[in-house]
Amino acid sequence: MDRVFNFAAGPATIAESVLEKAQKELVVYQDKGMSVMEMSHRSAMYIDIYNETVALLKDLMKIPDNYKIMFLQGGATLQFSAVPMNLMGENGKADYVDSGNFAHLAAVEAQKYGQVNIVASSRDDNYTYVPDVDAIQWNQDAAYAYITTNNTIYGTRFPKIPETGNVPLIADMSSNILSEEYDVSKFGMIFAGAQKNIGPAGVCVVIVREDLLGKELPYTPKLMSWALQAKNDSMLNTPNTYGIYMAKLGFEWLRDLGGVAAINKINVEKAQILYDYIDESKLFKSPVKAECRSLMNVPFVTGDADKDAAFIKYCTKNGLVNIKGHRNVGGMRASIYNAMPVEGVKKLVEVMKAFEKENA
Repeated sequence: MDRVFNFAAGPATIAESVLEKAQKELVVYQDKGMSVMEMSHRSAMYIDIYNETVALLKDLMKIPDNYKIMFLQGGATLQFSAVPMNLMGENGKADYVDSGNFAHLAAVEAQKYGQVNIVASSRDDNYTYVPDVDAIQWNQDAAYAYITTNNTIYGTRFPKIPETGNVPLIADMSSNILSEEYDVSKFGMIFAGAQKNIGPAGVCVVIVREDLLGKELPYTPKLMSWALQAKNDSMLNTPNTYGIYMAKLGFEWLRDLGGVAAINKINVEKAQILYDYIDESKLFKSPVKAECRSLMNVPFVTGDADKDAAFIKYCTKNGLVNIKGHRNVGGMRASIYNAMPVEGVKKLVEVMKAFEKENA
């Protein structure tokens, strides 16, 4: 069977060349005589893989020297707890922007550890936009300010990164890390699950400015202490060794494409192709305000649940899978992460046009 175009929100499509390289190295990695899966995480051969992975990410994101990079377990969801545990110890309160499902869940989790101020929210409008960051009154006595740069379910993104003064800005970049360039120095901490733009599920990238380490609440579990994880190179326990290796292959693929700036141009092209057609379509429409549209996740609907269901089946027949929208939005959603080729988006538009011709 030929490979389909996989529009899943995560775990998501991985570049074919990355999968092929992993396949080639599965049984014997380079000249090491064993699979990466079999290596001790303490061995020199694996430490080399780990260090290469760190160096690749640092170069791709232009991460300054005063930041620590970790590859942890528990996914982005564990960081919903780790962020307040590591940062709320000084004054016990933080600012959150409630711009989507995962932003909301992070704020709810943080309430267990201190006072959460929802400084802006689009929840009442079903998250069809991102609040205007210029209108937000940030609390300068907050321990940190928290945003989710891209909202996977609702297809929105922050078109502008807020200025929070001396308050460290924390960002969940799970669904758009490495898709566009960010000035890492504007953030106190960044985290992202790997399963959208990096590799398979099971690894969470954590990037923390060094001055924010060592402030954790006294009851913070050691595996959730950024200071301890940074000191031990993410190896307080056995890390997801193969997931980190797969991240390395993904980083190499992106580097060889020309880096984040190069993939961003491709991502803008892909999104433009799809949004342009949706905007001119008489059948499909976008529920998201144009100024906040995501480059990574594109929800769209017909307004008729039966037609939506018929279109999803039509896509599957044509080799386009996982196009069904999240239950909170309905309709369809095309996740067009870094590894989705332009050809996949063009094929989707062709299928949409054919369906519209038959059903408009």
